[in-house]
Amino acid sequence: MKKRPQDLRQLVHQSGPLPDLAERAELLLYLDKYVKQLLTGPVQNQVTVANLRQNVLVLETPTSAWAARINFQKGKLLQQLQSQALPMLTAIEVKVNPALMPAATKPKVTHRALSETAAAHINALAEHTEGTLGQKLKRLAALASRQGTKE
Repeated sequence: MKKRPQDLRQLVHQSGPLPDLAERAELLLYLDKYVKQLLTGPVQNQVTVANLRQNVLVLETPTSAWAARINFQKGKLLQQLQSQALPMLTAIEVKVNPALMPAATKPKVTHRALSETAAAHINALAEHTEGTLGQKLKRLAALASRQGTKE
């Protein structure tokens, strides 16, 4: 006969590594929210609490520019955390983690239009140019009239 699966709540509240892990995850989530409340400006959205080890709070940010901005606020942040939440905290370490950067959207490709004046100049040049270059210049000048009809 198979054992019935244990309820997840019971597993989390038993002794062993799982309850310790759950407690640590809750602590880091709490610290993440708390640190974001203490920081000012747009830097709040660019920082994540990564770890708390040996009384050192590890913060991660997506770029070195944000890391520099956080480092400017680090002293004040350390004092606030020591007085309000973590009296045993000795330091704050800021690390750059590019994986935190939001997925970049594709840049919008802008197609430049060729003006009628430019097309006329290119067409005039094509009349005096022989061979394949002249043919290519004529096709380029013809693009201006096609672009004008699309818009």
